[in-house]
Amino acid sequence: TLTYTLTYTGDFLLSNSRLVEGLPLEELRGSSPDVLFVEGSYGTARYPRRRTQENQLAERIDRAIGDGESILLPVPPLGLAQELLMLLRSHHHFTGRDIDIWVDGTVAAGCDAYLDILPQLPIAVQNFARHQPLFWDDRIRPRMRRLVDDHRWMLGNTPSIVLAPETADIRQYTHSESGSWLVLCQQHPGCPLPLETWDWQPPDNIQIETYVLSEHCDSSGTTQAIHNIRPQHIVFVHGSPTYLADLTNLEELRNRYQVHCPANGLLVELPVREKFVKVEQSETHYEGELTEFDRAVTITLPESITTDPRWPNFADTGLIETRWQGDELVLRGIPQRELIHQSRDRPIPFDLPCCANCIHCRGQQCWNQASPLFGFKVTPDGSCLVFEGIE
Repeated sequence: TLTYTLTYTGDFLLSNSRLVEGLPLEELRGSSPDVLFVEGSYGTARYPRRRTQENQLAERIDRAIGDGESILLPVPPLGLAQELLMLLRSHHHFTGRDIDIWVDGTVAAGCDAYLDILPQLPIAVQNFARHQPLFWDDRIRPRMRRLVDDHRWMLGNTPSIVLAPETADIRQYTHSESGSWLVLCQQHPGCPLPLETWDWQPPDNIQIETYVLSEHCDSSGTTQAIHNIRPQHIVFVHGSPTYLADLTNLEELRNRYQVHCPANGLLVELPVREKFVKVEQSETHYEGELTEFDRAVTITLPESITTDPRWPNFADTGLIETRWQGDELVLRGIPQRELIHQSRDRPIPFDLPCCANCIHCRGQQCWNQASPLFGFKVTPDGSCLVFEGIE
């Protein structure tokens, strides 16, 4: 009787996080299953190591606290929230600091759930819990407390860090009397940011930024796992179709394995132990032209690139940033929220004819029907021909 083997990775990281051990690759090395189902949430993107990301986030929070700002972290109730709390409790930027960390709603309930499974958490976490409480602690700085209604008036009196449910209305924490706030939203590759779904504009006392804290393997980790497991067939799942297609088209995988990226509901035949057949590659590369002028360089690409679902985000403002990566030139679209953040950091002269000094600019939006910017969100340093200054 023939038997076949199938391996499914689930969501995985190769490196350890604060509360979860990485995928034990040594146990899977050389297992050579007939079929490997592997998640591709991050596509072919590459990110710094998890610990580097943690340090960058901790440094940003430390700078904000030094500037007298409070921090709001909208998070899901399980996973990321507890990882961040462990980071804040143990990172050298915060240990011993006179800071209050407040945890609200379902996030606090998620912490209680983690305490129930403490014996199943990594040994390092269990050792930490023997010396001080894992979460709720009023004695050791930084203090970590549940946020109850009686405490809400205290927010912002001194720099605080608040972890709130990602579905909560952040205005209940960041009212104008509570001082300046830095709202840090996790960036999920291929997914819109929560702030893009808000139907209101943040007031001047709120600054919104994003951060990356990897919860899945990037392309380097994904290919490393595949090369160690050595399957015959690879089926990419769990990710946006464009990200999965990018992984499917990696030459280092296509030349060694039979790679599949099926649509939902599509029957896929996986002939095992047969001669290797290279699957037809879909088009993901675009040929263009480069033209040099005296003071500028233009790059022309075919119109077909605009049919990719990622194009609207890339072309959001029509502005791009470019940098060298080895011998290759990488282009990145600059989103509107980044432009607004950059313009906030630059002082605007009072006599400059720009949106910040125009009577028709309210809530970062133009309300002058005679302006070509009418109805659009504008940056403080934007301008048009029908500018009317504030008296």
